[in-house]
Amino acid sequence: MSVVYALATPPAKSAICVFRVTGKGCHKSLNNFFGSRCFEPNVFNVVFFSGLDGVVDRVGLVVFKAPKSYTGEDSFEVYAHGGLAVMSNISKAFRGFGFEEAVGGEFTKRAFLNNKISLNEAEAVSDLIDCTDENGVVLSTNSLLGGLASQVSFFAGEIDGIRVRIEAEIDFSDEGESFYDVAGLLDDLKNLKNRFDLFVGGCVNKKVGSQKKNIVLIGPVNSGKSSVFNRLVGFDRAIVSNTPGTTRDMIESELFFESSVFSIFDTAGVRDAEDDVEKAGIQYSLSQANDSDLVIGVFEESDQGVFDYFKGLCEHNRFISIQNKVDINKPIKGVFDCYVSAKTGAGFDVLKGVIGNCFQSGLKLEKYDFLIRDRHEALFNKSVSDIELAVAGLLDNKPLELVAEDLKSARSNLDEVVGVKYSDSLLGDIFSSFCIGK
Repeated sequence: MSVVYALATPPAKSAICVFRVTGKGCHKSLNNFFGSRCFEPNVFNVVFFSGLDGVVDRVGLVVFKAPKSYTGEDSFEVYAHGGLAVMSNISKAFRGFGFEEAVGGEFTKRAFLNNKISLNEAEAVSDLIDCTDENGVVLSTNSLLGGLASQVSFFAGEIDGIRVRIEAEIDFSDEGESFYDVAGLLDDLKNLKNRFDLFVGGCVNKKVGSQKKNIVLIGPVNSGKSSVFNRLVGFDRAIVSNTPGTTRDMIESELFFESSVFSIFDTAGVRDAEDDVEKAGIQYSLSQANDSDLVIGVFEESDQGVFDYFKGLCEHNRFISIQNKVDINKPIKGVFDCYVSAKTGAGFDVLKGVIGNCFQSGLKLEKYDFLIRDRHEALFNKSVSDIELAVAGLLDNKPLELVAEDLKSARSNLDEVVGVKYSDSLLGDIFSSFCIGK
């Protein structure tokens, strides 16, 4: 495989940037970039990086020698200052030496092809990056560290053991030797099925377990939705003005609270607008509220008359109401769920607690052991079905060849989970979703 490089950090101004390089022969280039030195593997070096036009930056360098690297190949990493011009010059130098820019997932793909990790462990790398809560991180890490692959290999071994007994009976029954104990074989197969069912029940699909929760703020104009939005996300993301109709489109940001990530949306204030653009924004806001996981109605003291109207718009969604601007207006007790001041921050600790409680009744990821994908779930379900067919075949005295074939299929499905067998198209589908540099 060719030598490839990638910027493993975002292409934006930052404290540092990290470049990764991997591929047979990449160490031959070290003298061109860092001078005539012999670099000991796995040691952090502080050196000058020279590009096509001279010294670019003073950088950190770590050299990895195959097979003791992430990809299993000769590799090195460069830690430079995170200036855009620095990144550009380093990239230019790598290209000038004939390195190819890596596509998304190239490094993890090579790690899989070089038997450094299993296929499901490679997928767990991406799932870990995509996690939106701490429990999801734990489940993805369980897979990344080999827990899922170990369990799959264990069950695959048990299936093989039972299949060997059946195929021995098929091959040697004519010679007067019997390997076939129907009662014992049935007990072992049923026991395997029960334990495999428990294992599959301890896995949760990524789509269910890591789905980000959407929160939409709605309310009358000038009730302070944008101010509440800015206070929740921690910075001025939305424009705040006393002019009615300032927010005309939905504004999105992320809120991280109590180990969960929420997508929170600020919307246009609802009123009888004459401007066509504002009208469209209002209608879009109301439609999005119906598709959200939680709707937060933001009101002032004078908005009691429209409270029921907004609550009615969200009759099929979880809805909490807050009275804003309590720094200048007296809280109306017993009417609203929370009382806050977006200006001073009063009451926002309570509001965040209420938001967290709204989702506590959802899926409890701590009950599970592993985070899996659609393809894993489908393959596990096929294996369960194949084992059930094998049990039914023994009970119905079907030919042993059919029972053995069912067990062979169950084992084959498990092989696909960990990547013992795979197609090029499957690898393309998996690694195309990875980040550049990973």
